[in-house]
Amino acid sequence: MKTQPANTDNAERVMAAAQAVLPADVVAYIEQVRRGPRSESQLISVLHKVQGHYRYLGKEQLDAVAQLMQIPAAKVSGVATFYHFFRLQPQGRFVINVCLGTACYVKGAEAVVNRIRDELGIDFGQTTTDGMFTLEVSRCLGTCGLAPVVMINEQVHPKVTPDQVPALLQSYLEQTREKG
Repeated sequence: MKTQPANTDNAERVMAAAQAVLPADVVAYIEQVRRGPRSESQLISVLHKVQGHYRYLGKEQLDAVAQLMQIPAAKVSGVATFYHFFRLQPQGRFVINVCLGTACYVKGAEAVVNRIRDELGIDFGQTTTDGMFTLEVSRCLGTCGLAPVVMINEQVHPKVTPDQVPALLQSYLEQTREKG
């Protein structure tokens, strides 16, 4: 009796597992990109879509992109770590950017930062334990006439004083409660 060799090709299973990691719209986008010429040149746009969904790029997501795009995982990881706009750690629902450019610094941004640190118990690059806030620094937000400036997600808050910080943070927490 002759036995058949075991099938060791698990490509379909690997691809299905990678597809299960990412949202359907990102998988569809990758499939569209793969049909075009030089699909690997679209890696950054794919990573932006993934980060747009998860708010960061985790190892599992990076591996899934590598599998689905058929690009070495080291290259995908290299691109994700090279560009500063990609985040490799989970971020809070609200990302606080405090401008520490010259105009903002001179107008008191350091005191604003210290108040935010005191209120949230975190430092630059950290996220609160409840996942609500991440604190980041910016060197210039281009709004020098409004100094000191705090940007939370895409909303710019001008001429912020340390005394305004608690109410500002509370307003974002209330937004979350209202949305359910």
